[in-house]
Amino acid sequence: MLAPESVRIVRATAATVVRHGEEITGRFYDRMFTAHPELLDLFNRGNQASGAQRQALAVSVAAVAAHFAGLKPVPLKAVVGRIAHKHASVGISPSQYVVVGRHLTAAIGEVLGEAATPDVLAAWDEVYWLFACLLVAEEARLYQVAGSDFGRPFHPHEVVAVDRDTEHVRTFHLRPVTGSGNPHRPGQYVSVAVELPGVGRQIRQYTISGAPGEETLRITVKRHRAAEGRPAGMVSTYLHEHVRVGDRLAVSPPFGDVHLPDGDGPLVLAGAGVGTTPIVAAVRHLARTGSTRPLTVVHADRSPAAHPLRADLFAAVAQLPAAELRLWYEAPAAIALPERTTAAPGLVEPDVIPADPGTRALLCGPLPFMREVRRSLLARGVPAANIQYEVFGPDAWLGDEQPEPARA
Repeated sequence: MLAPESVRIVRATAATVVRHGEEITGRFYDRMFTAHPELLDLFNRGNQASGAQRQALAVSVAAVAAHFAGLKPVPLKAVVGRIAHKHASVGISPSQYVVVGRHLTAAIGEVLGEAATPDVLAAWDEVYWLFACLLVAEEARLYQVAGSDFGRPFHPHEVVAVDRDTEHVRTFHLRPVTGSGNPHRPGQYVSVAVELPGVGRQIRQYTISGAPGEETLRITVKRHRAAEGRPAGMVSTYLHEHVRVGDRLAVSPPFGDVHLPDGDGPLVLAGAGVGTTPIVAAVRHLARTGSTRPLTVVHADRSPAAHPLRADLFAAVAQLPAAELRLWYEAPAAIALPERTTAAPGLVEPDVIPADPGTRALLCGPLPFMREVRRSLLARGVPAANIQYEVFGPDAWLGDEQPEPARA
C-alpha cells in the first residue's frame, strides 16, 4: 500500500501526469535507450516507432497509480499476470527494474518541471516500486515453473517444416534440439529471438497454434507489410523470407495468462484474422481429448483465401459432436463447409452468437472485433470474469472498456 502522504500527492497530481503521460513515457524511452542501448534488444522497434509502446506504458502507469491511490480500481492481479508473463518470455531481470525506475522518475521530473517537487517525485517513485515488486515476484514464480530464468530464457529449436497457410501467413513446425520442450496450455505463446542484419537482436511473441502433446511446436506468423505509416514487421519479414527447414531458432518456454477455460460448460471461442491461432490450438486440443463440451467457434476474415489455418479449424470442429462453427467473410467465396457450419457475408454479427450467463469465452483479434463480441456477451449476462482476451502487441486496453481476463 502507498503511504498516506503518497496517496494524497498521487491523487493531487494524477490528472497532470495522465495529461502528459505519452510525453513522459516518450522522454523515458529516449533517456533509457540512450543510456542503455542494449535494452533495445528487448523491445519491439516497430511498436517504438509507431508510439504504441509509449501509449501502452502511459495507460498502464496511470491505471496502476489510480488503483494504488484509491481513485479507480483495476484488476491488479490480472494486470500483473499479463505483464509478468510477457516479461518472463523475454528474460527481464530484476536489475533492469532499477534502470527503468531511475529513468521513469527522471522523465516525470523533466516533463512536469517545477511541479515535480521532491515530494511529488518520491510519491510516484513509490507507485513504481510497489508495482515493480509485484512484477518481480510473479516473474520469479513463472521462471521457476517454466524451468527457466532471466539468464537463459531461450533454447534452440530446429525448424522441421514450414507450411504456407495464406499469402501472408506461414506456420513453422519446431522441435527442441535437446530435451522434449515444455508443456503448454492452448492459447499460450512463445518468444522467438532472431539476429537481424544491421539491427541486432529482436524478440517477438507468437501464439502456439498446435495442441499440447503434438509432435512439434507450431507457431503461425503473419507477415506485416508497411502500410498507413506503420513500418513493416522486422521479425515476421525475416521469418518469411529467410527461415527454412533445418534452420534453428531461439525459442522461450511457453508463457501467457490467456488460455482455454477449464470446465464442462458452454464455451465460445472467437477469433478474427491471425487471431485464429489460439482458437485453433484450443479446438485441436478439445478434439484430441474427445471433448463433449457445448462449443461455438467464431471466425471473421476478409475472405476464405485469407483465413489462416482454415483446414485445421474445419478438421478439428468436425471431430467435435457438440461444436458449431460460425464464419463471416467480407468477400465470401464458394467453399466446402463441414457439418454444423454456417458462413455469412460481411462483418461479424455478435448478437447471433449463442451465449448464456454460464458461458465462458476466449477472444483474439483486432480490438474493435473483440470489443463488439464482448459487448454482446455482457449484454446477455455473461460475467466479465468469464471473458478472456488476447491482444497482439502492446496491451493498451485499460480503462472503461477493459475486459477483466479470467484465470482458467
